[in-house]
Amino acid sequence: MADRRLQVFHAVAKHLSFTKAGEALFMTQPAVTFQIKQLEEHYNMRLFERGRGRISLTPAGEIVLDYAERILGLSSELETRLAEIGSQMCGPLLIGASTTIAEFILPPILGAFNSLYPQVRARLTVANSETIESRVADHSLDIGLVEVHSKLSVLHAEVCCNDELQVICAPNHPLAQLAEIEPAVLLDYEFISREPGSGTREVTDAYLRGGGIAPEKMKILMELGSPEALKGVVGTGLGFAILSRASFAKEYELGRLVARPLKPRLMRSLSLIYLKEKFRSRIVNAFVEFTKKNLRESFV
Repeated sequence: MADRRLQVFHAVAKHLSFTKAGEALFMTQPAVTFQIKQLEEHYNMRLFERGRGRISLTPAGEIVLDYAERILGLSSELETRLAEIGSQMCGPLLIGASTTIAEFILPPILGAFNSLYPQVRARLTVANSETIESRVADHSLDIGLVEVHSKLSVLHAEVCCNDELQVICAPNHPLAQLAEIEPAVLLDYEFISREPGSGTREVTDAYLRGGGIAPEKMKILMELGSPEALKGVVGTGLGFAILSRASFAKEYELGRLVARPLKPRLMRSLSLIYLKEKFRSRIVNAFVEFTKKNLRESFV
């Protein structure tokens, strides 16, 4: 087990924020500060420069970060190698998934994987894509499933399949009368949007910019943190939303919501992300291959 102080230091160094490191590790900011203070006292030198609301690594901090990444990686590999002694695959599998994937795509995959490997204990963390990326980079998760291309150089993203996002609205909404919808048309109607940091929000904003529309020009009525909340509000007729087809299939079939494709179509990639340099256990490798196969079959 690696020193907890090194784990906390690594998170702060990657985020350059005590607050964000605390969120990633599910710790309070004072607890994070205390761990860093202990580590600095242990080495008798400052590891971070603090000032004007920002922090940065000192030369000593840069050295500690280099060793911390290697120590944490070796610690994880040691635990995994020892756990794999024996014929059966068993042990924890720490998975992170963005909200849409976790709620509408991943459950049947997890169920089928558990049937094949009942001794594997999957633990699922649900958050927006930005948070999942950070936690994989911080060694807090073995693997993540997100809807956007990772911006973190330490992560490898493996595209599994493509997903289409469509406009959804109530059956009596004016947009329901259209066969397909050009981006400029959306400027006239109230928009129920996902929150900043969401993969869906990031992809939608990029699509609008590509169509010559500044996202801030949209009539954003609300910003909500889950597809279920968006569907509930849209169902009242207050406005429209843009969501993955996988997230509204039930409501569409029951006639509660109408879905219309955008013109041009809005497609995005679903990706598995993991650390480039980290040792991957048999469990993680098995889950990666199983998930890729199932996602490709589901999104043919």
